[in-house]
Amino acid sequence: MQRYPDIEIYLAADASVEAVSQWLSESLDAAPLGPAGKRQWRTSGHLQGQRIPVLLVEQAADGFSSLWFDSDATPWPRDADCARDASQALACEVRCSLGGWQPGDDPDRFWRILPDGREEAITWPDSGQ
Repeated sequence: MQRYPDIEIYLAADASVEAVSQWLSESLDAAPLGPAGKRQWRTSGHLQGQRIPVLLVEQAADGFSSLWFDSDATPWPRDADCARDASQALACEVRCSLGGWQPGDDPDRFWRILPDGREEAITWPDSGQ
């Protein structure tokens, strides 16, 4: 399976900074998220000797916060793997890209993952959800 160079997922607004910090601590041995600007939070995790920079931007898009892992050394090979883990751990809806983005791909197509395990491809924004 191809490993993505970085991971970005979108967390529903009901995922608190504190809950995300706890999940990052458990998943990546990360320090608590610290303020990094208006509605921005940063930390670094560690896995198998690799440093993993993490940025959380609250309300980045349409009621969702962006969570970006600037590393290919995460426990998750792809965005969808991370999104599934986050949805279960944080008990919230998570969205991510359908796959590795290529020029010509529809930038509004996303994968929607619900905490009950349901998943579907959606168009976002305007998914009607």
